[in-house]
Amino acid sequence: MDAGFIETMKQQLMDQKQVILGSLAAQSEDYKKIVESGESGDEIDVASDVVDGQLLESLGSQDANRLQLINNALDRIKQGTYGYCLKCKQEIPTERLEAIPYAFMCISCQSAAERLNR
Repeated sequence: MDAGFIETMKQQLMDQKQVILGSLAAQSEDYKKIVESGESGDEIDVASDVVDGQLLESLGSQDANRLQLINNALDRIKQGTYGYCLKCKQEIPTERLEAIPYAFMCISCQSAAERLNR
């Protein structure tokens, strides 16, 4: 795998990581405001606050999962295994890595894994 390409992907991963960390921090502040506001107001306001809190929590877990994938990809860059499928050990096409920089399996292995998880 080309060193220049890997460096480009590393920068993209670092940029995505910063965006997610910023988003998680903002969501945490928003969630904190919802909780601190208490259960004042009518029932519709209370229900709305609960839904907002659940939405923020859901978005946070998705971002947290993506952050873990990004950290794993950065570790693979350090180890020199970035760009190779963890299952079949074949090189992951650059087009796939450009679309999903934290991809850890080739399309074939990823598809097979998704079929098993259905």
